[in-house]
Amino acid sequence: MSTEEKDIESFREKLEAVSEWPSLYMFKFIVEAEQQDQVKEIFENHEVIVKPSSKGKYVSLTIKMLANSAEQIIEKYLETNKVKGIIAL
Repeated sequence: MSTEEKDIESFREKLEAVSEWPSLYMFKFIVEAEQQDQVKEIFENHEVIVKPSSKGKYVSLTIKMLANSAEQIIEKYLETNKVKGIIAL
């Protein structure tokens, strides 16, 4: 099992330990402003709150999603991980 697989499994276990499904989950990301549409597309049917940085080069994105399982949350993180330069908080 790779380090990434171990990290995902550990995260899955933590989610399962603290959540009852369905559960409202809040994602937080920082990304360059021009990349924000890629993240919004991943969460197209969910509430996305955008806050620009003081100089406008970056934005923070807060997304609320009603998840039915830990796997749904993990899938979203794996999708967003493909966005160039994204930072998950």
